[in-house]
Amino acid sequence: MNILITGSAGFIGSHLAEKLLNEKHEIIGLDNFDPFYDPKIKKENIAIALKNPRYAFIPGDIRDQKLLAKIFSKHHFDCVIHLAAKVGVIPSLSRPAEYFEINVQGALNILEKARSHKIKKIILASSSSVYGANLKIPFSEKDPTDRPLSPYAASKKAMEILAFTFHKLYKMDIAILRFFTVYGPRQRPDMAIHKFTRLISQGKIIPLYGQGKTERDYTYIDDIIQGIVNTIKYHRKFEIYNLGTDQPIDALRLARLLEKTLNKKAKIKKMPAQDGDLPRTWADITKAKKILRYHPQTEIEIGTKKFVEWCKKR
Repeated sequence: MNILITGSAGFIGSHLAEKLLNEKHEIIGLDNFDPFYDPKIKKENIAIALKNPRYAFIPGDIRDQKLLAKIFSKHHFDCVIHLAAKVGVIPSLSRPAEYFEINVQGALNILEKARSHKIKKIILASSSSVYGANLKIPFSEKDPTDRPLSPYAASKKAMEILAFTFHKLYKMDIAILRFFTVYGPRQRPDMAIHKFTRLISQGKIIPLYGQGKTERDYTYIDDIIQGIVNTIKYHRKFEIYNLGTDQPIDALRLARLLEKTLNKKAKIKKMPAQDGDLPRTWADITKAKKILRYHPQTEIEIGTKKFVEWCKKR
């Protein structure tokens, strides 16, 4: 297959490109090296893929209509995997317009180009944050998602609604994947496991918001990538899928697990909850198991060990 991956230099996108290249697909990668974190990290992420003759990387922005028109006209894609987004729940509180411009208008640009070029299979990355302060756990795809707690979450929900509209009007096969706190090698530096590992190693204080009681359904990168690959194979029509582990842990337990792995005591400071942050995420993955044959394999103890080993090598 000839596949476009937007956000292909990011954490998930770079792993996905390598996996699909190994399966002999032709990949076009698009990324704008957003300065949310050091662009040098993203350039390192794609170093392996760039060595493959079946990978072509295009620097660019999903808001650039002329560039997108050129890309879609030149390449005949069988599938588009849209991972590009403005990320971060807390930063979105101060820049909501930018998040909607990228996450909603950007997604609309991709959907429009896919429609006009008659591309039927589209996969869009959403987020567990759309569930808001859902009191029912675990989170099911059938649960209401009309009360997001941050502009980031609201922008992802708006993208999902747009996607359904395109499916209904143009009969496009569209899958929405709600990722639950993905971690592993190449994880963004601001994410908890990466941040905690760095602070413990440096002997600095770890701030545990929500008094250390906030829970996350941490999902290892290899499991997420297999979930995306299986979506290409098995998804039809329009569906939303949770990709998580169904095994949440709280922030305090995570810190204790990392200090054990690093063999170094963590300096912990418990803090009040942050505005916009979810008190917990917990994925019901029954649907993904049934339709996508998604079966996460990596326990948090193994995944964090692999991540720490990667950090030490760097």
